[in-house]
Amino acid sequence: MLIDCGEGTQRQMMRYGVSFSVGDIFFTHFHTDHFLGLLGLLRTLTLGARTEPLRLWGPKGIQAMMKRADGLGVERLSFPLEVTEITPGTPIARKGYVILPFPVDHRGAASVGYALIEDERRGRFHPDMARDLGIPEGPLWGQLHKGEIITLPDGRTVDPATLVGPTRVGRRVVITGDTRPCEATNVAAAGADLLVHEATFGDEEAARAIETAHSTAREAATIAAAAGVRRLMLTHFSARYSRDPSDLEREAREIFPNSQCARDGMEIDVPFADAHLDN
Repeated sequence: MLIDCGEGTQRQMMRYGVSFSVGDIFFTHFHTDHFLGLLGLLRTLTLGARTEPLRLWGPKGIQAMMKRADGLGVERLSFPLEVTEITPGTPIARKGYVILPFPVDHRGAASVGYALIEDERRGRFHPDMARDLGIPEGPLWGQLHKGEIITLPDGRTVDPATLVGPTRVGRRVVITGDTRPCEATNVAAAGADLLVHEATFGDEEAARAIETAHSTAREAATIAAAAGVRRLMLTHFSARYSRDPSDLEREAREIFPNSQCARDGMEIDVPFADAHLDN
């Protein structure tokens, strides 16, 4: 999936080896720097003889945007284009997780962020205890881990609660899009493993951030600290910081030490909070 599709998206996909088999594009809003790359990407997919549907999701305005694009060749695609207007607060169900849109505060636009929320995981299975109880390794272990009561050949029944710990939370990744600091982000990001928050400006341009409905790095870090996230990734820098965003990172770390500036081509591993216990 892609979150937004700015100018140069397909160039960057080719540069970093990102597959064109993308199935979904989620738009945060419809200022041109967030969707200008869509038409070129659609034409490239058609030239590649794509036949699988491509799903577009976005806040109010996405249907009107795509109608305006019809005259630019969108109606001659080689694949179905499925366009859905999302409602903040209504989750989009996927296998093993949901995508939850939430409202953000950005000037002159219906804008949303997205929280990717994994389902709860099964509790940790204790194989040594299973062996001590004389339960042979194999299908019976799997049944217990699924929460099923089993009956052993000698007639004993074993309740899974004996061998399986409590369920464990999944991961949560939150992407704000363009926004002022707002309570909705605080709520959506509560306890998140990763918050990707815009940081368009530094401290010296705090007034400009208010004027344009963007955030400073320090404001993003304040949200991260209040929400209790594990890691903050800063992005969406104005031109004056794009070559060297180190000042933004420094300002954010004064509030939230585990802050980092994103860069082109970066790949981020998001481990489970209890990953060290699984090893």
